[in-house]
Amino acid sequence: MKRIISIIAALVLAAGSVLMAQTPEEIISRMEKEMNAHEKDGIFMVVEMKLPILGTFATETYTKGDKMRMEVNTSGKKAITWIDGRVQWLYTVADNEVVIENLKQDGSKSSEGDLSALNGIADGYDVSLSKETDKEWYLLCKKSRSNKDKDAPKSMNLVVWKDSYLPASFSGKMSGVTLTMRNLKFGVSDREVTFNAADYPGVKITDKRSAE
Repeated sequence: MKRIISIIAALVLAAGSVLMAQTPEEIISRMEKEMNAHEKDGIFMVVEMKLPILGTFATETYTKGDKMRMEVNTSGKKAITWIDGRVQWLYTVADNEVVIENLKQDGSKSSEGDLSALNGIADGYDVSLSKETDKEWYLLCKKSRSNKDKDAPKSMNLVVWKDSYLPASFSGKMSGVTLTMRNLKFGVSDREVTFNAADYPGVKITDKRSAE
């Protein structure tokens, strides 16, 4: 009798586990809600772009509100850019110089560090769970036949943390360019996205704003 009860209990638990399992669409919906809730906290990520012939370029990006800091190190040449929506500070390490310029107000906004691509990511895509670990869900988004957007990636890969429902990484290929956003971390301070001359003693500062 005890054995029968044990078997029944195990079957009930297994059935309950199946019923409680979340669909990929439900995971993404919850992820979008959590991202919106943490939007004001700022976000750090590594953005990688893989270009034909040219290779892969990586940028460390810190974003908070209208402010942004981007660090690029290509072929041993490092540069840091700060942007506050109106002004840009460009620090070229090799030249030991910071150039300050007004940004052109053309209404466009840099897509670096922008997670808007993850909002509505399931629209026009068939989403499936390709892999699962104790800590993460690995979701595969394949372009639906009904999706007539020629520029939309044929497939995208999304990894979501189980404990927070926040995205861990995203990758997709568009027009021959593979874009990857990884090492995502929410929580960026104002200091991390603000240029402070005191942090760079001895650096030449060229302010071109007055000449514009």
